[in-house]
Amino acid sequence: MQYLTIGIIFILAIFAIHLSSKRGIPALLLFIVLGMTFGMIVIEFEDFEFSYNFSTLALMVIMFYGGFGTNWNMAKPVAKEAIVLSSFGVVVTSLLTGLFLHYVLGLKLLEGMLIGSIVGSTDYASVSNILRSKNLNLKYNTASLLEIESGSNDPTAYTLTMVFLSLIVGSKVSAPIMILFQIGLGIGLGFVFAFVVEKLIKKLPIEADGLYAVFMVSAMLITYSVTDFLGGNGYLALYILGIYLGNMEFRGKRDIVFFFDGSTQIMQIGLFFILGMLSNFSKFISALPIALTIFVFMTIIARPIAVYGLMFPFHLKRNQINIISLAGIRGAAAIAFAIMAVNGNSGYSVDVYHIVFGICLLSSLVQGSLMPIAAKKWDMLDPNDTVLKTFNYYQNKAEIGFLETRVRPDSNIVGSRVKDLNLPFDLIVAKIERNGEMIVPRGHVIIEEDDLIVLGGHIHFDESGQELIEFTIPKGHQWSNKRIKNLDLHQDHLVVMLQREGSDVVVPTGDTLVLENDKVIMLKLEHV
Repeated sequence: MQYLTIGIIFILAIFAIHLSSKRGIPALLLFIVLGMTFGMIVIEFEDFEFSYNFSTLALMVIMFYGGFGTNWNMAKPVAKEAIVLSSFGVVVTSLLTGLFLHYVLGLKLLEGMLIGSIVGSTDYASVSNILRSKNLNLKYNTASLLEIESGSNDPTAYTLTMVFLSLIVGSKVSAPIMILFQIGLGIGLGFVFAFVVEKLIKKLPIEADGLYAVFMVSAMLITYSVTDFLGGNGYLALYILGIYLGNMEFRGKRDIVFFFDGSTQIMQIGLFFILGMLSNFSKFISALPIALTIFVFMTIIARPIAVYGLMFPFHLKRNQINIISLAGIRGAAAIAFAIMAVNGNSGYSVDVYHIVFGICLLSSLVQGSLMPIAAKKWDMLDPNDTVLKTFNYYQNKAEIGFLETRVRPDSNIVGSRVKDLNLPFDLIVAKIERNGEMIVPRGHVIIEEDDLIVLGGHIHFDESGQELIEFTIPKGHQWSNKRIKNLDLHQDHLVVMLQREGSDVVVPTGDTLVLENDKVIMLKLEHV
């Protein structure tokens, strides 16, 4: 009977995902509501210990794959801003919220600080879900900034939660030493295990389908367990491990992407469902007023103060800071930390779990729903790109790639039939777009000028990940306003393509002028 129940839950979750994409409701919010409904109608669930163990495992998978999916080349320009927000941003938000709970709502100081720490971080699963499902390609690399911030700030919140929880239960620990161990060991062991795993990937004869995924899961579990056992922050170590490995190129990478794509979805569905089922509806309603008060304070005061104050030295644009402030969505990690706090001590003056649960539910509903609207209103959307390019797993999902080219009036293929094109190499005409309409490229179709032809073929696998590189020409760059033939390039370097803002891809010649903001794709063979 229990397996039948699990099957029904996942079928309902699939319908929830479909409803989310059609109605614009955050999918993870629907999973929570589904869990709450199931807990009220079908079974009463109050196993906090099981919920904590499952949430720990789920967060391990989500944190690792969050790092694995971070495209460092896209993220590098905003890495400093993201790291400041993921560390000091969490501290400022947590402390302001804790002080508000103590001085305004009358909670004990340590309890207020504990709750502030629990809800101090933004939720990677929620933020990435909103960005991807709504294809919110935000200007100025803001999507990458939010991706790194939300993926790396849970360890800071976890460390603060552990510190204040220890102080509440009376443990004789030194907060500075505890923080130093958590962060220092987390970073250090994350890089150590990443280096070891990299060497093992190159040495081990892993050839069977699926074994790369098994190996990666094993590496993930060992990294977290050893780091946590030694007193370090296991989530931080996993995030670093994920970033390091996700930006490598190796033969089994596609297997890992598909495996973790599915397992992360399952973990997110299961986590939010269990967290919803764990809540008690009457207790949730009782805690809702204080949860609403805290949510409003964090959204309107605490998060904006942290973002505006910390981002001031980076001279970000006002609309960019606005969208970053709004994107402080609270979610699974906060609820999981609340479970940890409940398991660690039961003598609180308030219902910590349901207060945090209410904050996260309101945050997902309000902020998640407002993100697409606000991005459009604040002119933060870039219609000429896709946010999926900021994630490594987007580019590793297909063995077939597609190229598009516009037929110019002077092209010698104008008037030719598709079957007579005699395309070189293993390429095929996948579709033709003419005057805004799609044409099936059958053999008898005549090519006309201004047709947009989409070609399909096998993608190139660059094992080193360093031969074909992409970068954008910034203001004042030495290549700006120079012709390619005048660039001081090594004989084994070649500019193979340019992408210009608001225009098609440019196939360069020696006389092509390189302009500011051009995306340059270059073949770079250092070893030749």
